[in-house]
Amino acid sequence: MVALRAVEDETLALDEPLARVIPWAIPEWVAGAHAAITLRMLLAHTSGMDSGADYRTLLDERVDAVALTRPLVAQPGERVIYSDLGFIALGAILARAYGASLPSLVARTFPTSSARFVPQEREREWIPATEEDAWRGRVQGFVHDEKAFLMNGVAGHAGLFGTASDVAALAEETLGTLAGRERSLLSRDLAREAVSESAYDPVLRRGLGWALKTSDDNSCGARFSHSSFGHTGFTGTCVWADPERDVQAVLLTNTVYFGRTDSRPLRAAFYDAVIESLER
Repeated sequence: MVALRAVEDETLALDEPLARVIPWAIPEWVAGAHAAITLRMLLAHTSGMDSGADYRTLLDERVDAVALTRPLVAQPGERVIYSDLGFIALGAILARAYGASLPSLVARTFPTSSARFVPQEREREWIPATEEDAWRGRVQGFVHDEKAFLMNGVAGHAGLFGTASDVAALAEETLGTLAGRERSLLSRDLAREAVSESAYDPVLRRGLGWALKTSDDNSCGARFSHSSFGHTGFTGTCVWADPERDVQAVLLTNTVYFGRTDSRPLRAAFYDAVIESLER
């Protein structure tokens, strides 16, 4: 949403190369393979950037620098590759474009939200543990994602802590605009663009930051309409919104504490139950 706001206020453009705002003089972005990457490509995961990197290879590295310089695994715009590294790079680009830190940009974009990257000390005991980690011990009150942890909890791809209402408010910025409710962040045209297909993938089509329902096998289940948009989080978090019904639902659960198993069936059952409850 911070990136879309950057388009709205003309700080960045969707379809112009991002080389001019890269925070370091990196040859790959000036005249190399990265030079064609646009904001749309990063948001739709078609930049060609690698999906991720083993955190054990990054212990002595600047993770954002690695994200920005790691060789591409596809040509920009060629195909969808869900990329943590792409969103880490996007976080660095946004900070450079605004001359401000990611936490301050989130606070500026969502001034009434309680979501934050690094919880205060007194809040940590309220936060459910996500996993028993051989590297870090019990992961509670600090970011689960290892790369974000190496970035002190502040990263473009992971690390925000918040409530279900925080997540719902974020989705409402798009859903409410589409429904004609007065919103402050996005114009209706940009909201429509955000949930339109920017990249096709047979498993999960891509909008601008949002995933778009592609089949009934997606985590929003069978009953959410084909126009639905949403996103999932690795630990078990999920939000989906259905513009046809003007409804959204947020699921904040933990599906990694007892093992990293696929939680799609649980998510789909939850979203099917939401629609069933509305249709009674």
